Formats: sequence, structure tokens, C-alpha cells
Amino acid sequence: MKVNVKIKRFNPEADKRPYWAEYSLEVRETDRVLDVINQIKWEMDGSLSYRRSCAHGICGSDAMLINGVNRLACKILVRDLGEVINIEPIRGLPVLKDLIVDMEPFFDSYKAVLPFFINEDPEPPTERYQSAEDREIFDASTKCILCACCTTSCPVFWTNGRYIGPAAIVNAHRFIFDSRDQGADERLQILNQSNGLWRCRTAYNCTEACPRDIPITKAIEEVKRELLWRRA
Repeated sequence: MKVNVKIKRFNPEADKRPYWAEYSLEVRETDRVLDVINQIKWEMDGSLSYRRSCAHGICGSDAMLINGVNRLACKILVRDLGEVINIEPIRGLPVLKDLIVDMEPFFDSYKAVLPFFINEDPEPPTERYQSAEDREIFDASTKCILCACCTTSCPVFWTNGRYIGPAAIVNAHRFIFDSRDQGADERLQILNQSNGLWRCRTAYNCTEACPRDIPITKAIEEVKRELLWRRA
């Protein structure tokens, strides 16, 4: 099938402002958007810049705004989009070039919630046991691939880049509800700051954008309730 692809491009070394570049090409309807972008770069315009790595929806590096929705380019098929495909960089983060954004502010928020296991007890002779029921409480939160689709779909983040964002809260959730972890109070204190948890307005954009189907809004609400319960 023939598709018309419009890509929002920007090279800070040569352009004063972003512009739309258009490409018409023949593709298979079962091609992924990443295949289409690769074809454009390899056969039509080698100057096009974007991130991609595993191409299997695991690394999260090819998050883009595709037809107005945050998606992973490696997971969306042409047949699900039609003959017109509009591609932009994800919103709310500085554009370095074309579809590449500066991820440092996103990862700064991620690192701020202490996304690692905290337990000061002596190491047991075997594993730190956890029941299947306790694991189920936070299992969905472990699926985050840090693609930033959720955070950059959030209208609060668009207007306030200091908001810690849904991805950071989800990764805090993963450890706050881990029965083996001892850092919940410290993480909740971090999330209770002015640009933390309470900035969320429950827009559900994050949940709809997540390529891993994590119930992000539900996780955020659970963290809110946990914080209220501990302060009571």
C-alpha cells in the first residue's frame, strides 16, 4: 500500500523552528511504523534522526507521537493507522534533533524515587521469601520499560516539567508495596513534595498511552491512599 508520512523535524544546528517533512512510499500493511521510518532513512533521507534498539517493544527507546498518540514505533502496524501517518517527538522534553528528545529530565525523576531494593536486615542464607499473593500486589508495576510514553502524555507534565510524572510514581509503587523492601517511608516523603504525587489530576492519558498495559492511574491512586493511611 502507498502511505503518506509526515515527520516533524528539527535540527538545532540548521533550523530556527521545527517543520514538517513529507514522504510518500510503498510499504506492506503489516509493516511496523519503525520499518517505515527505517525505509525513509535508509532509502530516502539519511539525515533523519530517531532512537531505536531492540525493535520488539522491550527497550522502549522508540517512543513517538504517532497520529496524535504516544506509541512505540516498533509495535504499531501500518494497517492500524491508514494511508496518512503523522510522526512527532514525544512532548514535554527538549528536542535534540528530529524525533530524539533529551531524556535526562525524565530519568532524573525516575532516580529521585530511589528505584532500587532497600533492606538493611542481614542477608538470609537463601532468597528473601515472598508469597505469590504479596507479589501480585505490585506485579504490574514491574513491567515498566521506561519509554516515557506515560509521562509525556500527561497534560500536567506538559505545563510543569518539574512534575515527577507517572513513570516515576509507578516505579516507586513497585518498591513501596514490595513486602521485602524497607524504603517505603522515604519514597513516600519524596512523592509528597510540591511537584510530586498530588500534581496528578487523574486524566488517564498515562494509562491509555502505556505500551505495556500497566494500570498506571490505579497504581498512582494506590500510592496516594498509602500515603494518606501512613499519615493518619
